Amino acid sequence: MRTEEQSFQLMDEDELSLALINAQYDLRKTQGQKNGKSLIVLVNGIELAGKGEAVKQLREWVDPRYLQVKADQPQVLGEKQTFWQPYTRFIPAQGQIMVLFGNWYSDLLRTTMQTGAIDDAQFDAYLEDMRVFEQDLKNNYVDVVKVWFDLPWKTLQKRLDQMDPSEMQWHKLHGLDWRDKKKYDTVQRLRERFTKDEDWLIIDGEDEKQRDQQFAQYILQALKHCPNHPVRAKGRWKQAKIPELLQHPSQELAKTEDYKAELKKLSPQVAKALRSDPRNVILLFEGMDAAGKGGAIKRIVKKLDPREYEIQTIGAPEKYELNRPYLWRFWNKLQTDDDICIFDRSWYGRVLVERVEGFASPAEWQRAYDEINRFEQSLINHQTVIIKFWLAISQEEQAARFKAREDTPHKRFKITDEDWRNRERWDDYLKAAADMFERTSTEQAPWHIIATDDKNTARVEILKTILKQLQAD
Repeated sequence: MRTEEQSFQLMDEDELSLALINAQYDLRKTQGQKNGKSLIVLVNGIELAGKGEAVKQLREWVDPRYLQVKADQPQVLGEKQTFWQPYTRFIPAQGQIMVLFGNWYSDLLRTTMQTGAIDDAQFDAYLEDMRVFEQDLKNNYVDVVKVWFDLPWKTLQKRLDQMDPSEMQWHKLHGLDWRDKKKYDTVQRLRERFTKDEDWLIIDGEDEKQRDQQFAQYILQALKHCPNHPVRAKGRWKQAKIPELLQHPSQELAKTEDYKAELKKLSPQVAKALRSDPRNVILLFEGMDAAGKGGAIKRIVKKLDPREYEIQTIGAPEKYELNRPYLWRFWNKLQTDDDICIFDRSWYGRVLVERVEGFASPAEWQRAYDEINRFEQSLINHQTVIIKFWLAISQEEQAARFKAREDTPHKRFKITDEDWRNRERWDDYLKAAADMFERTSTEQAPWHIIATDDKNTARVEILKTILKQLQAD
């Protein structure tokens, strides 16, 4: 927790404004650079402590076009939604600044105060998850600034007395009666549990001029801090052993009549299991090119209504996505009203193609394993089942399928020069996959390796695996 009262000094407002604007434009210039970053400002505090006034003044001192503000009423934390999901679409791109009045801390306070559904242990668990999420943001070049505007009880009551009745409805943060001393004390007790951390700035809202400048100068410091991104990872990388299944997929062929019978039996069972499960379900497919991901997905959804599921086909990130944390584009593809979501390629691209092709630095892809595990665990903790498949085929089978695609008019779109070129990096992709299995196959989200050159066998095994994991959970 920082108060910075001792070192803080008022500045000439014109000088402060000039410094802020210069720093603001310098930040914009970092986009796509080695020191590129964005800034997200989490504004919280006691009602009538001057949060809105401080942000309003900041907007007058900076170029207001490049200071985004999002203000929402606090929400009640949901069982099927992580605390970060309502806010991920507002994570700014490099060079941008975003101020969030409503954020995960205000949601936590409201949920605790209004519902009573969160005990002390759960409250602390949420705080730890928030700290970890914020650290992941910082590691991906989103600087997180956290500010609490405070106000003594007596001053709050004076300001309530002086408030225009027409404004009363606006000042309903946390849905609390700020005349109630017990509720005020409870809010203060709760916020002290997270503002004790050194990365929080506590601002006394009694002196308006000092309040506004202290806030603005703190933002100025954050704007100026744009260090170069680390490229080299710490420590020496230890390569995982490549599973035998990846090197020698099964050559056994399923009988056509057996396959059709199994498919006829399993397809409706899978559809029923998916639609009846009360949790969100994520089906994730990775594997070598032409390994049969599309064909497998087609059989999974055969007995489902198109309105029951969403298929996300993942390719190379767009430029606007590259300027945000790499998980950002996946955060925003997960909606709580999509009970069944299927990913044809996924966030594992960071430790697969981005690693192999050099699109991510060693520091980035080696850090990503833990980031991915935390991301998936967060979803699992909020009623989401994640079923992950790796489809493996032999090099010879891949070549045959590539040639078949080229010779089939309605499949030619599936094959590109890039697909043929990727075969040259076959061993590198096997190594990357081995590391991925070792570091991201968890108890609740294990990897299922489907290693066979027979498409029919693979499809049946995938359906059986979905049923097994849904039933086991």
